Amino acid sequence: MLSLKGVYKRYGSNEVVRGMDLELRPGECYGLLGPNGAGKTTTLRLALGLTEPDCGEITLLGEPVPKRAREARLRLGVVPQADNLDPDFTVSENLLVYGRYFGLSEGQIRARIPQLLDFAGLTLRAQSRIQALSGGMKRRLALARALVNDPDLIFLDEPSTGLDPQARHLIWERLRQLLGQGKTILLTTHFMDEAERLCNRLSVMDRGRLICTGSPQELVASQIEPQVVEVFGDGAGDWARDHGDRLCQRCEKTGETVFCYTREGEPILRTLEGREDLRYLHRRANLEDVFLKLTGRDLRD
Repeated sequence: MLSLKGVYKRYGSNEVVRGMDLELRPGECYGLLGPNGAGKTTTLRLALGLTEPDCGEITLLGEPVPKRAREARLRLGVVPQADNLDPDFTVSENLLVYGRYFGLSEGQIRARIPQLLDFAGLTLRAQSRIQALSGGMKRRLALARALVNDPDLIFLDEPSTGLDPQARHLIWERLRQLLGQGKTILLTTHFMDEAERLCNRLSVMDRGRLICTGSPQELVASQIEPQVVEVFGDGAGDWARDHGDRLCQRCEKTGETVFCYTREGEPILRTLEGREDLRYLHRRANLEDVFLKLTGRDLRD
């Protein structure tokens, strides 16, 4: 469905994508995770043929990119990170106009519009202007618009950013429906729970390189200790100095919170019993722990 082999892209002295090797299998949801500036959006632009690589080979839906990117994009759906719906048109008109870009006749598009509106939960909003829609409605419309040409492959660039929990869960439900129909999805996201719920495989990307690839379960099992104890409070630092290195495989302090990564949580919990100055949370390790271990806790601008 998509193949990148040895792809590099540099802007001036900044090497944004460095030796990218990536392959998508038919019918899977593949996640691309990384902090801001990791190179995710540039990777999508390279795959779409919107940015030309400095070197390497890209094949999209059997077509060489960028040479025949236009032909490949006819079988592709894209939900961009930023809202680019046309405010001059109604909900239905946005679908109609967009469908024309793919060479579909007006009759073909109008026949698909009721199904797309139903999929997006916007049937009663068909004649609404874009300005009258909530953020969740706009994202659902952007997803429906990406399906107007019945694509084989869908690129989703942070599709649930800025949505409330209800809207996010509805988007996830719709994406699972698409996967059930045999569609292939490439997803970038900052929500680790989104990646865990949707992705068959994913890669963590940082500074232009893929650091690791596997299923969410495989990465949690292979990259991180199985249990985490989070200790909160003003005395967390003192507690960590007394007990952290002795009882944890790895201990990290961020603000007033100490994260203890361990194979066995019970010895740590015993030291916290009766400590009224501290609060704590004992849980299993998750994909966010893996992400932070591999890319660090520092903010990226």
